[in-house]
Amino acid sequence: MCIFCKIVEGEIPANKVLENDEFLAFHDISPKAPIHVLIIPKQHIENFQSTPPEIMAKMTPFIQEVAKKLSLDKSGYRLIINNGEDGGQEVMHLHVHLLGGAKLIWPHLAPDKEAKKYV
Repeated sequence: MCIFCKIVEGEIPANKVLENDEFLAFHDISPKAPIHVLIIPKQHIENFQSTPPEIMAKMTPFIQEVAKKLSLDKSGYRLIINNGEDGGQEVMHLHVHLLGGAKLIWPHLAPDKEAKKYV
C-alpha cells in the first residue's frame, strides 16, 4: 500500500484541507510555496496517464473548491501533475500539486539557456 493510500485509510496523519467521498486534499510536508497542497483521488490510480477521464472530470470541481477554500481562486495558483519517473513523480499515486500564496516563478528554468530546450 502506497503512502497516499495509508493517508486515505487514516494510518498516516495528514493536515487535511478538504475531503469528500472520492478525493482528499492535504498540505504537503515539504512545501515549495507558501501554500502547497496535494490533491488525490482516494482510489489508488498510479499516474495521470492511467487515469480514467471521468475521474479527472470529477476531480476538476474538487480542485476548484480547494482553491476557493484556500482563498486562491481570485489571486491565482499553479497546478502541477508529475507523470512517471522521468516526469518527476515520486509517489506512484496520482496527485495534483496546488501551489499559491505568492507570485510564483520558475527560477530553475530561466538562467540556463540549455534548460529551455527541454521546456
